[in-house]
Amino acid sequence: MITVASSLRSPLWTTMRNLTVNISFQDKLLAEIDAEARRESRTRSELLREAARLYVCRQKQWERAFALGDELSKRGGLGETDVVREIQNVRRRKRKSL
Repeated sequence: MITVASSLRSPLWTTMRNLTVNISFQDKLLAEIDAEARRESRTRSELLREAARLYVCRQKQWERAFALGDELSKRGGLGETDVVREIQNVRRRKRKSL
């Protein structure tokens, strides 16, 4: 079950609301989160907010990359086998250059 409570920040600074969300972690993962937060001199909440922001940002980047790939393949008349072949060619060239 997720419990959500809201609090308002000062309207002088922002109109965004903070929501408190209760989530469950396995003991070991929570210990790792807390250790990392201590190492970075942050609170657990700060660390988890940043992790969530980075995850959402990364997912959006992947969505844009896939959309670009779809668009370019349509424009160039490329199919899945063409893309796989090109990936293999690039990897082959990289191995030879090492």
